[in-house]
Amino acid sequence: MHEKSMPLILPETSSGSLADLPGRQASANPGKVTFSVRSGSEWTDVTAATFAADVAALAKGLMAAGIAPGEAVGIMSRTRYEWTVADFALWSAGAVPVPIYETSSPDQVEWILADSAAVAVIVEDAAHLAAVEASRSRLPGLREVWVIGQGDIDSLSQDGNDVDDADLAARRSALQRDSLATIIYTSGTTGRPKGVELTHGNFLTLAENTSEEIAEVVKGQGASTLLFLPLAHVFARFIEVLAVTAGVRMGHSSDLKALLDDFATFKPTFVLAVPRVFEKVFSTAQQRAEAGNVGPIFDRATEAAIRYSRQRAEGSVGWLTRAEHALFDRLVYRKVRDGFGGSMRFAFSGGSPLGERLAHFFDGVGVRIFEGYGLTETGPVLAVNRVDAWRPGTVGRPVAGTSLRLAEDGEVEAKGPQVFRGYWNNEEATREVLADDGWFNTGDVGRIEDGFLRIVGRKKELIVTAGGKNVAPEP
Repeated sequence: MHEKSMPLILPETSSGSLADLPGRQASANPGKVTFSVRSGSEWTDVTAATFAADVAALAKGLMAAGIAPGEAVGIMSRTRYEWTVADFALWSAGAVPVPIYETSSPDQVEWILADSAAVAVIVEDAAHLAAVEASRSRLPGLREVWVIGQGDIDSLSQDGNDVDDADLAARRSALQRDSLATIIYTSGTTGRPKGVELTHGNFLTLAENTSEEIAEVVKGQGASTLLFLPLAHVFARFIEVLAVTAGVRMGHSSDLKALLDDFATFKPTFVLAVPRVFEKVFSTAQQRAEAGNVGPIFDRATEAAIRYSRQRAEGSVGWLTRAEHALFDRLVYRKVRDGFGGSMRFAFSGGSPLGERLAHFFDGVGVRIFEGYGLTETGPVLAVNRVDAWRPGTVGRPVAGTSLRLAEDGEVEAKGPQVFRGYWNNEEATREVLADDGWFNTGDVGRIEDGFLRIVGRKKELIVTAGGKNVAPEP
C-alpha cells in the first residue's frame, strides 16, 4: 500500500483558538492541578484557575505595553513555566510568539528578530539580553526587551491592571483557527533558516484529536509529564498545547544534570524525548550493574525483557518467559522504572530511529515507547505508534485527519490539518514543498507496511543505480 489515511475523530471547525484553552480548563475544573513549578527542591502546584489568571494578567500587560494583534514577539529562554504563560498570553493578546533557542548566537538572534519583524522579545537572563543587545542598533522595529530574571514579567502583569476584561475578550474572539499562531525558524542545512508559519488550527485541531486518540496516555488518572526538551522546538511546543488541551499536569525542567532528580520528585506518567535519552538510561543502568558485579544478571534481564515484549506483541507469552520476567522485575526492571520516577508507563520518541531492541527492552521493563514522525512544517506530528497499534521500528500510523502517500521515488507526502500554511516571506520556498491541493513534500523516504510508516532515509541522500533505480541507503 502506498497511501494511508485516517479520519478526524473530532469534526474540524473554523472557530476557536489556542487562546481559548486556559479558560476552557479553568471553567471545566478550576481546582485541578495543571502545572507544578520547581521551587528549590520542591514542586509548587498551579491550578487551572491560577494558570488562566496568570495568562490573562500577562496578556493585559502586553496590551498595555502596546503589543497589537498580529505583531511578532520573540521568546528566548530555557524550558520553564514562564515560557508557557508567555505563549498563551501572547496568543490571548492576538500576538505571534517567535521562539528562539537559548543557545542561539547573536547573529542567529538578529536574523530571527529581523526577519520576523519582532517588535519585542522576552528573554530569560542577562546572557540572553546581551545576545539581543548585540544587534539592537540594527533592529529599529524592536521596541521592548523584557527579562524574566529581572522581574519584568511580574511588572508587565501589574501594568495590565487597568486593561478592561472586555478588551482582552475582544482580542481572543477575533482569532480563528486560520489565524497565524507562531513562526518557528528551521535550522536549515544551507542558507538562512526559514520561518515556518503555523496557525492556531494547525496546533489546536491536532491537539484536540490527539488527546482523544491517545486518551489512555494523556487522560488517565493522574496523567502528568515533565517537559525538558527546549520549548523553542516544535515538538515541545505541541506537547505544551496538548497538555493544556487534555488537562495533563505538566512540569518544566531545563537542567539536564538534575533531570534524574526531577524525575524522582515529579514522577511523570509519560515523557517525550529523543532516542539518545533512552540510550543513556539503558547504558547507565548497564554500567551500574557491571560496577556492582551483577553485569551478567543485567544482561540476562535485558534479553528476558526483549523476549517478553516480542512474544507479547505476537500475542502469546511462554510460561518460562513469564517466570523470568517476574523474577527480573523484582531484581532489575523496577530499578530502571525508578530512574524515571517510578510512575512512568509511556514515552514518546522522535527525531531519529530508536532501534527495535531498545524499544522492546523498555516495553519489557514496563515503559512502552511510542515512536512518532513529523516535521516543523507539520506542527509537528504526522504519524505515531499508539497503545492499540504498536510496531517497533516504524513511526506508526497516520494521526487522525492525516493522509500519507509515497511518491514514485518513495518520498513521503502528507496532507492534513496540521500542515503549515507556508514559509514566512518566502513564497518560492513554499511552492517547492507545498502543492496547491495541500500535499506537502517531506523530503523523507519511507515505506508503508500494513498502514505503518517506516522512514528509511532522506530524499537528498538517495543513490541512483546504473539501472536508474532510486535506493535509500538504510543504516
